[in-house]
Amino acid sequence: MSKNTSQLNSKRKQVSQSASACGLPSHVDLSGDQSSVSYSEAEWRKRLTEEQYLVTREQGTERPFANPFHDNKAIGLYRCVACETPLFSSTDKFDSGSGWPSFDSPIDSRTLGETRDVSYGMVRVEVHCNVCGSHQGHVFPDGPAPTGTRYCINSAALRFESVESVELIVQLVKDWYQAQ
Repeated sequence: MSKNTSQLNSKRKQVSQSASACGLPSHVDLSGDQSSVSYSEAEWRKRLTEEQYLVTREQGTERPFANPFHDNKAIGLYRCVACETPLFSSTDKFDSGSGWPSFDSPIDSRTLGETRDVSYGMVRVEVHCNVCGSHQGHVFPDGPAPTGTRYCINSAALRFESVESVELIVQLVKDWYQAQ
């Protein structure tokens, strides 16, 4: 294993461990069937742009390669656009060539739910934010090592928070988990 690969794996673990070291915030309950954050359709429409609403609330998909994060290489945190839950780190992002932001793992698997999706004549696994129920995209078993997974996520479902270092990503994640 090269020195760069070892350093990247160490940084990735740092971000994931920051989530697992903290309990979920008191306002987040992932134990039931209901999302912790819930709004009426009118409130969701007020909070989200038309495209964000289409993707997150109606399981839409944005166009490949025509979205802001598919080629974003900045260091930072990807949050759910609807509820601010930290979902992915730039340390887990890779170029899948699909035209959408792709990640090989979430920061904390508890924050993403999976549902069988048989739309468009395909069988896929849809992923959604477990905190607010917002559709994020799909997960596929064709990602890179070490996870072998590819989370293919819509940019419209994400808000990116650019930071200067992985340590600042860790701090943002810890801050969210410690929020009351």
